[in-house]
Amino acid sequence: MPSEHETVGAYALGILDDAEATAFEAHLAGCEWCAQQLDELAGMEPMLAALADLPGSGSTPSIGDSLSAKPTPRLVERLVDEVADKRAQKRRRSFYMIAAAAALIIAGPLAAIAANSGGSGGGQVTASSAQTTFSAMSDKQSATDASSGASATIGTEQKDWGTQAVLELKNVKGPLKCSLVAVAKDGQRVTMSSWSVPNWGYGIPDAKTEESKKPLYIGGATAFKPNEIDHFEVVTFDGKKLVQVGA
Repeated sequence: MPSEHETVGAYALGILDDAEATAFEAHLAGCEWCAQQLDELAGMEPMLAALADLPGSGSTPSIGDSLSAKPTPRLVERLVDEVADKRAQKRRRSFYMIAAAAALIIAGPLAAIAANSGGSGGGQVTASSAQTTFSAMSDKQSATDASSGASATIGTEQKDWGTQAVLELKNVKGPLKCSLVAVAKDGQRVTMSSWSVPNWGYGIPDAKTEESKKPLYIGGATAFKPNEIDHFEVVTFDGKKLVQVGA
Protein backbone atom coordinates (compact mmCIF):
# COMPACT_ATOMS: atom_id res chain seq x y z
CA MET A 1 0.00 0.00 0.00
CA PRO A 2 1.40 3.48 -0.83
CA SER A 3 2.20 6.02 1.87
CA GLU A 4 -0.93 7.21 3.67
CA HIS A 5 -0.12 10.78 2.63
CA GLU A 6 -0.41 9.69 -1.02
CA THR A 7 -3.75 7.99 -0.41
CA VAL A 8 -5.78 11.11 0.38
CA GLY A 9 -6.76 11.67 -3.27
CA ALA A 10 -7.92 8.09 -3.73
CA TYR A 11 -9.88 8.28 -0.47
CA ALA A 12 -11.58 11.51 -1.60
CA LEU A 13 -12.56 9.83 -4.86
CA GLY A 14 -13.97 6.82 -2.97
CA ILE A 15 -11.87 4.23 -4.77
CA LEU A 16 -10.20 2.55 -1.77
CA ASP A 17 -11.40 -0.86 -0.67
CA ASP A 18 -12.73 -1.29 2.86
CA ALA A 19 -9.39 -2.30 4.38
CA GLU A 20 -7.53 0.57 2.70
CA ALA A 21 -10.20 3.09 3.70
CA THR A 22 -10.13 1.89 7.31
CA ALA A 23 -6.34 2.17 7.45
CA PHE A 24 -6.43 5.67 5.98
CA GLU A 25 -9.12 6.83 8.40
CA ALA A 26 -6.97 5.64 11.31
CA HIS A 27 -4.08 7.67 9.87
CA LEU A 28 -6.34 10.67 9.21
CA ALA A 29 -7.30 10.93 12.88
CA GLY A 30 -3.77 12.07 13.74
CA CYS A 31 -2.61 13.83 10.58
CA GLU A 32 -3.49 17.51 10.13
CA TRP A 33 -1.90 17.66 6.66
CA CYS A 34 -4.12 14.88 5.29
CA ALA A 35 -7.17 16.41 6.99
CA GLN A 36 -6.47 19.72 5.24
CA GLN A 37 -5.91 18.03 1.88
CA LEU A 38 -9.11 16.05 2.26
CA ASP A 39 -11.04 19.22 3.04
CA GLU A 40 -9.65 20.87 -0.09
CA LEU A 41 -10.64 17.89 -2.21
CA ALA A 42 -14.17 17.83 -0.82
CA GLY A 43 -16.72 18.11 -3.60
CA MET A 44 -15.06 15.85 -6.14
CA GLU A 45 -16.97 12.75 -5.10
CA PRO A 46 -20.45 14.31 -5.61
CA MET A 47 -19.35 15.50 -9.05
CA LEU A 48 -18.21 12.03 -10.01
CA ALA A 49 -21.32 10.46 -8.53
CA ALA A 50 -23.49 12.72 -10.66
CA LEU A 51 -21.56 11.71 -13.76
CA ALA A 52 -21.92 8.07 -12.79
CA ASP A 53 -25.70 8.35 -13.08
CA LEU A 54 -25.49 9.31 -16.76
CA PRO A 55 -26.43 6.42 -19.09
CA GLY A 56 -24.14 5.05 -21.80
CA SER A 57 -25.18 4.32 -25.36
CA GLY A 58 -24.74 1.43 -27.81
CA SER A 59 -21.82 -0.90 -27.22
CA THR A 60 -19.77 1.83 -25.60
CA PRO A 61 -19.48 1.32 -21.83
CA SER A 62 -21.57 3.82 -19.88
CA ILE A 63 -19.90 6.65 -18.02
CA GLY A 64 -21.14 5.05 -14.84
CA ASP A 65 -19.38 1.79 -15.72
CA SER A 66 -16.21 3.68 -16.62
CA LEU A 67 -16.21 5.56 -13.35
CA SER A 68 -16.96 2.48 -11.29
CA ALA A 69 -13.59 1.07 -12.31
CA LYS A 70 -10.60 2.21 -10.29
CA PRO A 71 -8.73 4.98 -12.13
CA THR A 72 -5.04 4.58 -12.69
CA PRO A 73 -2.64 6.25 -10.25
CA ARG A 74 -1.75 8.75 -12.97
CA LEU A 75 -5.43 9.75 -13.38
CA VAL A 76 -5.86 10.11 -9.63
CA GLU A 77 -2.74 12.27 -9.46
CA ARG A 78 -3.99 14.48 -12.31
CA LEU A 79 -7.42 14.94 -10.73
CA VAL A 80 -5.89 15.79 -7.38
CA ASP A 81 -3.48 18.29 -9.00
CA GLU A 82 -6.32 19.98 -10.88
CA VAL A 83 -8.42 20.41 -7.77
CA ALA A 84 -5.43 21.61 -5.74
CA ASP A 85 -4.68 24.21 -8.43
CA LYS A 86 -8.27 25.48 -8.40
CA ARG A 87 -8.17 25.69 -4.61
CA ALA A 88 -4.91 27.68 -4.81
CA GLN A 89 -6.48 30.12 -7.27
CA LYS A 90 -9.42 30.58 -4.91
CA ARG A 91 -7.08 31.25 -1.99
CA ARG A 92 -5.21 33.87 -4.05
CA ARG A 93 -8.50 35.61 -4.90
CA SER A 94 -9.42 35.57 -1.22
CA PHE A 95 -6.05 37.11 -0.35
CA TYR A 96 -6.57 40.00 -2.77
CA MET A 97 -10.06 40.60 -1.34
CA ILE A 98 -8.65 40.64 2.19
CA ALA A 99 -5.95 43.10 1.11
CA ALA A 100 -8.58 45.40 -0.42
CA ALA A 101 -10.66 45.17 2.75
CA ALA A 102 -7.60 46.08 4.81
CA ALA A 103 -7.10 49.21 2.69
CA LEU A 104 -10.71 50.20 3.36
CA ILE A 105 -10.20 49.64 7.07
CA ILE A 106 -7.22 52.02 6.97
CA ALA A 107 -9.31 54.69 5.23
CA GLY A 108 -12.47 53.92 7.19
CA PRO A 109 -11.89 56.12 10.26
CA LEU A 110 -11.51 59.11 7.95
CA ALA A 111 -14.89 58.70 6.29
CA ALA A 112 -17.83 60.93 7.13
CA ILE A 113 -20.87 59.11 8.52
CA ALA A 114 -24.21 60.47 7.32
CA ALA A 115 -27.06 59.99 9.80
CA ASN A 116 -30.57 60.78 8.64
CA SER A 117 -32.82 61.93 11.46
CA GLY A 118 -35.84 60.44 9.71
CA GLY A 119 -37.68 63.71 9.24
CA SER A 120 -37.91 65.88 6.15
CA GLY A 121 -35.70 68.45 7.87
CA GLY A 122 -32.59 66.34 7.34
CA GLY A 123 -29.76 64.99 9.44
CA GLN A 124 -26.16 65.77 10.10
CA VAL A 125 -22.66 64.60 9.28
CA THR A 126 -20.38 63.34 12.00
CA ALA A 127 -16.87 63.79 10.65
CA SER A 128 -14.79 64.74 13.66
CA SER A 129 -12.03 62.22 12.85
CA ALA A 130 -11.74 63.30 9.21
CA GLN A 131 -11.93 66.97 10.11
CA THR A 132 -9.24 66.60 12.78
CA THR A 133 -6.97 64.79 10.32
CA PHE A 134 -7.66 67.43 7.68
CA SER A 135 -6.77 70.27 10.08
CA ALA A 136 -3.43 68.64 10.87
CA MET A 137 -2.42 68.19 7.24
CA SER A 138 0.12 70.69 5.93
CA ASP A 139 -0.12 69.83 2.23
CA LYS A 140 -3.42 71.24 0.90
CA GLN A 141 -4.77 72.42 -2.44
CA SER A 142 -8.02 74.28 -3.10
CA ALA A 143 -10.21 75.12 -6.08
CA THR A 144 -13.68 76.45 -6.89
CA ASP A 145 -15.53 75.53 -10.06
CA ALA A 146 -17.00 78.55 -11.85
CA SER A 147 -19.80 76.50 -13.38
CA SER A 148 -21.03 74.36 -10.50
CA GLY A 149 -19.95 76.71 -7.72
CA ALA A 150 -18.57 73.76 -5.75
CA SER A 151 -15.49 74.46 -3.66
CA ALA A 152 -13.04 71.79 -2.56
CA THR A 153 -9.83 71.60 -0.56
CA ILE A 154 -7.76 68.41 -0.58
CA GLY A 155 -5.34 67.61 2.20
CA THR A 156 -2.83 64.85 1.43
CA GLU A 157 -0.15 62.94 3.29
CA GLN A 158 2.26 60.35 1.93
CA LYS A 159 2.14 56.89 3.50
CA ASP A 160 4.20 53.74 2.98
CA TRP A 161 1.27 52.28 1.02
CA GLY A 162 0.48 55.40 -1.06
CA THR A 163 -1.44 58.61 -0.30
CA GLN A 164 -3.95 59.42 2.40
CA ALA A 165 -6.33 62.26 1.56
CA VAL A 166 -9.14 64.19 3.21
CA LEU A 167 -11.61 66.25 1.20
CA GLU A 168 -13.33 69.39 2.48
CA LEU A 169 -16.31 70.05 0.19
CA LYS A 170 -18.50 73.17 0.20
CA ASN A 171 -21.39 74.71 -1.72
CA VAL A 172 -22.86 71.47 -3.03
CA LYS A 173 -26.59 70.73 -2.94
CA GLY A 174 -28.27 67.35 -3.39
CA PRO A 175 -29.57 64.92 -3.96
CA LEU A 176 -26.35 63.64 -5.51
CA LYS A 177 -24.03 60.66 -5.33
CA CYS A 178 -20.41 61.67 -5.69
CA SER A 179 -16.89 60.27 -5.76
CA LEU A 180 -13.42 61.62 -5.07
CA VAL A 181 -11.16 60.51 -7.92
CA ALA A 182 -7.37 60.69 -8.05
CA VAL A 183 -6.03 61.10 -11.59
CA ALA A 184 -2.43 59.95 -12.05
CA LYS A 185 0.06 61.61 -14.35
CA ASP A 186 -0.16 58.63 -16.69
CA GLY A 187 -3.94 59.07 -16.95
CA GLN A 188 -5.04 56.28 -14.61
CA ARG A 189 -8.10 57.11 -12.52
CA VAL A 190 -8.73 55.71 -9.04
CA THR A 191 -11.84 56.29 -6.93
CA MET A 192 -10.69 57.14 -3.42
CA SER A 193 -14.11 57.39 -1.75
CA SER A 194 -17.79 57.99 -2.50
CA TRP A 195 -20.78 59.43 -0.65
CA SER A 196 -24.31 60.82 -0.97
CA VAL A 197 -25.21 64.51 -0.79
CA PRO A 198 -28.60 65.05 0.88
CA ASN A 199 -31.12 67.61 -0.34
CA TRP A 200 -29.90 70.25 2.11
CA GLY A 201 -26.31 69.94 0.85
CA TYR A 202 -22.96 70.75 2.40
CA GLY A 203 -21.21 74.04 3.05
CA ILE A 204 -24.02 76.29 1.78
CA PRO A 205 -23.13 79.83 2.99
CA ASP A 206 -26.68 81.23 3.12
CA ALA A 207 -28.37 78.03 4.30
CA LYS A 208 -31.12 78.21 6.90
CA THR A 209 -29.86 75.27 8.96
CA GLU A 210 -26.54 74.62 10.64
CA GLU A 211 -26.39 71.18 9.02
CA SER A 212 -26.42 72.73 5.55
CA LYS A 213 -23.78 75.30 6.45
CA LYS A 214 -21.27 72.66 7.55
CA PRO A 215 -18.75 71.42 4.95
CA LEU A 216 -18.36 67.74 4.25
CA TYR A 217 -15.14 66.14 5.44
CA ILE A 218 -14.45 62.73 3.98
CA GLY A 219 -11.30 60.67 3.73
CA GLY A 220 -9.90 58.44 1.04
CA ALA A 221 -6.78 56.58 0.01
CA THR A 222 -4.91 55.51 -3.10
CA ALA A 223 -1.85 53.41 -3.87
CA PHE A 224 -0.39 56.30 -5.92
CA LYS A 225 2.33 58.34 -4.24
CA PRO A 226 1.66 62.12 -4.08
CA ASN A 227 4.25 62.80 -6.79
CA GLU A 228 2.41 60.36 -9.11
CA ILE A 229 -0.91 62.24 -8.85
CA ASP A 230 -1.73 64.93 -11.41
CA HIS A 231 -4.99 66.18 -9.89
CA PHE A 232 -8.16 65.29 -8.00
CA GLU A 233 -11.76 65.43 -9.21
CA VAL A 234 -15.10 65.44 -7.42
CA VAL A 235 -17.54 63.86 -9.85
CA THR A 236 -21.13 62.69 -9.72
CA PHE A 237 -22.06 59.08 -10.43
CA ASP A 238 -23.43 60.13 -13.82
CA GLY A 239 -20.04 61.57 -14.82
CA LYS A 240 -20.47 65.30 -14.17
CA LYS A 241 -17.36 66.98 -12.79
CA LEU A 242 -18.26 69.27 -9.88
CA VAL A 243 -14.77 70.56 -9.18
CA GLN A 244 -11.14 69.76 -10.01
CA VAL A 245 -8.27 70.37 -7.60
CA GLY A 246 -4.73 70.62 -8.93
CA ALA A 247 -3.12 70.74 -12.37
